[in-house]
Amino acid sequence: MFAYYFQLGLRSLRRNPMLTALMIMAIGFGVAASMTTYAVFRATSNNPIPQKSSQLFAVQIANWKPSDLDKGEPPNALSYTDANNLSRAHKALRETALYPVAPSVIPADASKLPFNANAYAAYGDVFAMFDIPFLYGSGWSHNQDEARGAVVVISKALNDKLFGGINSIGREVNLDGHNYRVTGVMDSWNPQPLFFDPVNTQGFGDPVDLFMPFTRAVDLQIGTAGNNNCNAPAGNGWDGWLRSECIWIAYWAELPTAADVDTYRSFLNGYAAEQQRAGRFSWAPNVKLRNVTEWLDFQHVVPPESKISLLVSLGFLLICLVNTVGLLLAKFMRRAPEIGVRRALGASRGTVYAQFLIEAGAVGLAGGLLGLLLTALGVFGVGLVFDKQIARLATVDLSLVALTVLVAIAATVLAAFYPTWRAAQVQPAWQLKSN
Repeated sequence: MFAYYFQLGLRSLRRNPMLTALMIMAIGFGVAASMTTYAVFRATSNNPIPQKSSQLFAVQIANWKPSDLDKGEPPNALSYTDANNLSRAHKALRETALYPVAPSVIPADASKLPFNANAYAAYGDVFAMFDIPFLYGSGWSHNQDEARGAVVVISKALNDKLFGGINSIGREVNLDGHNYRVTGVMDSWNPQPLFFDPVNTQGFGDPVDLFMPFTRAVDLQIGTAGNNNCNAPAGNGWDGWLRSECIWIAYWAELPTAADVDTYRSFLNGYAAEQQRAGRFSWAPNVKLRNVTEWLDFQHVVPPESKISLLVSLGFLLICLVNTVGLLLAKFMRRAPEIGVRRALGASRGTVYAQFLIEAGAVGLAGGLLGLLLTALGVFGVGLVFDKQIARLATVDLSLVALTVLVAIAATVLAAFYPTWRAAQVQPAWQLKSN
């Protein structure tokens, strides 16, 4: 019966091509607007590491006086003093301090010009913590962290650029005139949003080209390529900056269980209280632990314009559906004589519901196909509205295709319920008498 009713629906659509075209356009444009903005919202609100997002925690410690804080929240980065102390205590399963650096990569081929790399200084735990995949080799060891080893892990793209894609483990990379031995080559890895450093990237940016040891970067006095915020003048020179209360280091801890979280939070409170007793802090301990999703939300990574655009587009879809309700009502009620005859011949109201809802589904399917085309055009043009780094994340994949068609059909069938109910209330006797 479904195939029969579907065939009747297609015949009915051909009877009133203008009315049918209006309904298909209303559904297509409404669905396309909502799906285009949803593609952007989905990309920006994506969970970048779902398998561990509840186990990785950003650490915050208030090393500034309360009057220097924003709404009482600890700063969104740590000072070198705090990051170094936490690293030495090593109370988490894994933990890492990290900050962005921008070293110049000097190719071995003298005919090629040096170029800046998108890099981070971090501890060796970073690779296991962030589930970074490897094409060749692995990260460096804790001993190399302690020894300030001249080692580096590079990306697949950088390996292709420097070594032609071969296994480069043991080869050397020249960064700012210093040679580093390659211990690993990352496979394709570009989590979006960039959960580990939204402070400096606003959550979106290019893939990481390389990681180098945090201790090595500090030993060579490599400054941060990101934010550096101070609530008072720093001391003279590099050592003065390290001893200052300037904040510039992100700190992450891996805490697999709720008990681990509670234990680590207690440790942070104890550490802050110890700093208070030592005279460094003159205020009560103020520390925070936020997992990946909480951290991204706290940093407002999802652009407000994407949320607003999504709400506006859903409102537009609703308006389109209201118009579709009116068009379907006009279409169905014009067939009252046909409905009366069918009811007089024994058709039940359920049969009328089935026929007309399937017919509405056919309209939704056609509107969905139009919506797919318009969605593809919309995704292609989102760069005109959103930042380029965000716009490139919005893509048309199989899930978006399926969702677009499903939303179009479901929305049209939902809009058809009232017109169908009105059609099913037609009294056969009245129609037979008047016709």
